[in-house]
Amino acid sequence: MSDRAPHTDPSRAPRRLFSRTSWPEARFLADVLRTETVGGALLLVGAVIALIWANSPWGSSYEALGEWVPWSGGATLHLDLSLAAWAADGLLAIFFFVVGLELKREFVAGELRDPRRAALPVIAAVGGMVLPALIYVAVNLAAGGDGLRGWAIPTATDIAFALAVLALIGSHLPQGLRAFLLTLAVVDDLLAITVIAVFYTDDFSPLPLLAALAPIALFGVLVQRRKTWWWALIPLAATAWGLMHASGVHATVAGVLLGFTVPVLRGRDGDGHGLAEHLEHRWRPISAGFAVPVFAFFAAGVSLRGADLGAVATDPIVIGVVAGLVLGKAVGIFGSTFLLARFTRARLDEDITWSDLLGVALLAGIGFTVSLLIGELAFGAGSTADDNVKTAVLTGSVISALLASVVLVRRNAAYRRIAEAERVDADRDGVPDVYQRGDG
Repeated sequence: MSDRAPHTDPSRAPRRLFSRTSWPEARFLADVLRTETVGGALLLVGAVIALIWANSPWGSSYEALGEWVPWSGGATLHLDLSLAAWAADGLLAIFFFVVGLELKREFVAGELRDPRRAALPVIAAVGGMVLPALIYVAVNLAAGGDGLRGWAIPTATDIAFALAVLALIGSHLPQGLRAFLLTLAVVDDLLAITVIAVFYTDDFSPLPLLAALAPIALFGVLVQRRKTWWWALIPLAATAWGLMHASGVHATVAGVLLGFTVPVLRGRDGDGHGLAEHLEHRWRPISAGFAVPVFAFFAAGVSLRGADLGAVATDPIVIGVVAGLVLGKAVGIFGSTFLLARFTRARLDEDITWSDLLGVALLAGIGFTVSLLIGELAFGAGSTADDNVKTAVLTGSVISALLASVVLVRRNAAYRRIAEAERVDADRDGVPDVYQRGDG
């Protein structure tokens, strides 16, 4: 028998979906999971405090706090914003800056740098956005079409909440599932940013937008030369944000564009990670630990005192958002992945079952930060429709989290039994057997 391995064409070999990432990727992923888990918990705390306060006898003080304008003299610069608006437009720019860094890293040195590997999360993310939007549109068209402007609300996934839930219930789940959810969320964020910039821009002014390109370009020149002078970069970022806000384009887009300018690779040989990872590690705690929880505090405080719950439950906006998050996300992500595996050479990694994928697809129905932001942009902060959107987003997210937990807790228990059996076998003779997982 020849010792030479048979020749195979790598391009024709079956592709493994959700295969294990390299060890550097795994370490980076572990860092993100730890930070996002804490951020998800803080986000939840902010939302719960807001709900309790808004529905307490002191609810009027919560509304007054959100409506307070700290700088009334900023009208000429379009900066006479309330605290709630500063949280949505200002603090979320930090969140989107980190998203921009993460997006560029994925496209340059991460999972999305290989078009063949990028195809799966891109298609899954698109399916997970298109179907929720179609469900929402169908529900609202059947009811007369008054709420169509909110079609994008159920299309977003909140990565902080989703990863927090996965970390709590998925101690033994394959690492590939976590990698898939993170990569899916990155693509989801990019599509959501595009939707906000294209479809939710009012009173567009081209001159401020063009002017914003100057500080963004100068910011890019400095970071490309590894000049991390905070006294220069922060004023440039603030100027870009202010001009973007004045243009009518949502100011958080400036954060994404600034993130895109930061180099990912270190050194001329292109090996290792560079400034993007450094800035991401520095700013992610601020984003996850302060910016997003504060936004959640001001965005989630919907008051149900005196509300007609029957009317809320039958509102087409509410039905469309809940159905889009719970059904649209799960069916869109799972269905698009199944079709990709059915009609191409791609298939699931041997460590992962379709039940695992279903659990993650359900988990992607947790929409919070971006969904609430789009709701405010679509219907106006504080409006009745916006309050109903908040109720719908919270309801749909909770239902998705519960359904995902039912599936993933069961799968996690199965993986835990396998791990325990392998440890027992290793203790007995040092040669673990191969256990077949099955789907049960």
